[in-house]
Amino acid sequence: MNTLSQRVPLGEKIGYSLGDAAANLVFQMMMIYQLKFYTDVFGLEGAIAGTVLLIARIVDAFVDPTVGILSDKTQTRWGKFRPWVVWTALPFMVFYVLAFYNPGIEDKALVAFYAGVSYVLLMSLYSFNNTPYSSLGGVMTGDIKERTSITSIRFVAATVAQFVVQGLTLPLVHKFGRGAGADDAQGWLTTITIFAVVGFVFLVVAGLSAKERIAPPPSQKMDVKNDLKGLFADVSWRSMFILTLFVFVTLAMWGSAMCYYFQNYVDPQSLGQFLDRLGLVKEEGAVLGVGMQVLDSFSLLATKAADGTIAPVESYTIGLSLFNMTGAVVQLVGVMLLSEFLANRYGKKATFIVCLGLTALFTAAFMIPGKDDIGFIFTLGILKSLAYAPTVPLLWAMIADVADHMEYVSRRRATGLCFSGVVFALKAGLGVGGAIAGLILSMFGYVNDIMAVQSPSSIMGIRLASSIVPGICFGIGVVALFYYPISKSVNEKMQAELARRRAEEGKE
Repeated sequence: MNTLSQRVPLGEKIGYSLGDAAANLVFQMMMIYQLKFYTDVFGLEGAIAGTVLLIARIVDAFVDPTVGILSDKTQTRWGKFRPWVVWTALPFMVFYVLAFYNPGIEDKALVAFYAGVSYVLLMSLYSFNNTPYSSLGGVMTGDIKERTSITSIRFVAATVAQFVVQGLTLPLVHKFGRGAGADDAQGWLTTITIFAVVGFVFLVVAGLSAKERIAPPPSQKMDVKNDLKGLFADVSWRSMFILTLFVFVTLAMWGSAMCYYFQNYVDPQSLGQFLDRLGLVKEEGAVLGVGMQVLDSFSLLATKAADGTIAPVESYTIGLSLFNMTGAVVQLVGVMLLSEFLANRYGKKATFIVCLGLTALFTAAFMIPGKDDIGFIFTLGILKSLAYAPTVPLLWAMIADVADHMEYVSRRRATGLCFSGVVFALKAGLGVGGAIAGLILSMFGYVNDIMAVQSPSSIMGIRLASSIVPGICFGIGVVALFYYPISKSVNEKMQAELARRRAEEGKE
């Protein structure tokens, strides 16, 4: 099939992108707030909460390749991957809600058991939904530029979901839970339920919108043993596995740690004054304009008391939300303006190496600001988001290139299996990153009580988990990229040869 017949309509690209918005309504929540929820709502120790996150990885070692094999074997008139996206949408979102439901159990051992079971079930459904969804992006077209365009639009949608989850979760929890305290659990449940309903609708639309245009060679027979052998033998797949693992270890660790960083390290009064200068503080009893009323409806305005002070919980929730939303907006602009341009001009590999290297430096630099250097903290966040933005769509486009590379070398295509291995790396990174953050908190003496004053040792652990440690992990991802063999010229040669083969097979 020649690439001219593989142009993808804009409406189809947008419809497909909604699936990643849905996935990120779940993924961003797990990455940023799951550890915080386990320690501060469930009351689990950091090390125990981290262990819960790791247990699911053992299950994933069996679930993820199974999903890849099953989706590759699926034969329906709608394709291999689209049916899975639609079939699993409802149970996926049901288990999303259950993972953030506090059953009110007093026994901490039973709480840990409930957390482990609900998390394992959620992550299993994540695999059954997201592996076929990601694989679907690899068979919508073989055109290099079209594939980059699809992933760019996909990650615009993902970044909007990131903006919503990272920016609005804590204010909505605060709003629906009517403040900190006993109602926090209700605030989390209501917020997650809203996200789950939206996610279900988006997944159904995505599954019905996309079309599969690339199929395995007609003569190919199912051979799991050889496909697995080819997978592990392919250096491009191994490079992407290691890259994905360490990128998501870092994102989970840093995302989790920043919640504690803002709550326990950043000075709340300095943060409140910063919010006041930005116009995000209201006087008690003041009449608000329409715009301020909208912000206030999402609990994005802090209230200044008569003595001029702002409650620390409001400084924390609104300050962290503003930090996350600013990063998401910068990342969205970077995805839209830089990713496709840089990838088409310099190639995906070169772009990823430079941008991820800069991201590692800016992440490690979070060790530098003092607790009252609010402007410096926000500046580092902007620089980090801008550096990371071009890499966001490229990861999945490069994995699709790996599936092509395996077909190019072995004349066998196993898209689902290829993507399932990388989805496993993603989820392993999510669990390992959260576990490392939890372990660091426990090692440095973090007290899992939102009202507790943390010790200097605990604060140091929080700062390390927010800066130097994730910076090193990003650096390991950069090293893995140097072993990735698919440069821009190699990709162009490979796609031309695959197009030739498919044209010949179509004539037979």
